[in-house]
Amino acid sequence: MKNILAIHDLSCFGRCSLTVIIPTLSAMSHQVTPLPSALLSTHTGGFTDMTFIDLTAQMKPGFEHMRSSGAHFDAVYSGFLGSSEQIDTVSYIIKESPDALIFVDPVMGDDGKLYQTYTTEMKNRMSELCSLASVITPNLTEAVFLLDENYVDTASMSIEQAREFANDLCIRLKKKYGCRHIALTGVEASENGESYVNTAVLSDNDFDFIVNKHVGTGYPGTGDIFASVLLGEMLNGKGFAECAERASRYIAKLVSYTFEEKTPVRNGVSLENHLKELIQE
Repeated sequence: MKNILAIHDLSCFGRCSLTVIIPTLSAMSHQVTPLPSALLSTHTGGFTDMTFIDLTAQMKPGFEHMRSSGAHFDAVYSGFLGSSEQIDTVSYIIKESPDALIFVDPVMGDDGKLYQTYTTEMKNRMSELCSLASVITPNLTEAVFLLDENYVDTASMSIEQAREFANDLCIRLKKKYGCRHIALTGVEASENGESYVNTAVLSDNDFDFIVNKHVGTGYPGTGDIFASVLLGEMLNGKGFAECAERASRYIAKLVSYTFEEKTPVRNGVSLENHLKELIQE
């Protein structure tokens, strides 16, 4: 069993962030120690007027108290942050955890846009965390933000065109940030009348492109679950490309089931009915 320090928000309704990260990693036999960055009544996708409490002032003292109480972390896993100042705090935590796997999900936005609570300063400073990471898991929007480029919608590309585009992005991300492993999610493509949502994986110098048919629609929280399954598999000793494929196939199954169930999109995927598959693994 590994102990993971999970630095994410707690969005109470809508199945994302810590409400899916904790059960996913727990099902994979890991201990999750949450360090909440913010408390929200709902996530920011599809909801308005949500309550939002910035927990910046609690984070560093909370981490120090955990350490003084004997906590040891095998991985530091950061995601949604509530302020620019929290980037300083997470950087400090990473530097104080030299033996931990540093896993950064640079949560900033989707579909070419920043999330409601994110600022341009936070977007610009996210590169500081990626430079400290062994693993990063940006979606397509976040990848171009990290490279200071304009968003490109790949939905009209063929699978091969999307693959080449994603390969180039991953290589440039690796060159800029020096991280060992990159999983680039949400790379859409279309071919023969079918739509696909794909994941590009660069591990050391090996590139893989995991193709999945696009079923239904996109759901909030799938990026959090993908990254959590990926991390959980890595901590269980599997190779990065194998971990990414397992996570990608699991998300495809969750999305398909949730779409058939007609769950409202903003409620997230029906994770609860499929946790048993992670436990069996």
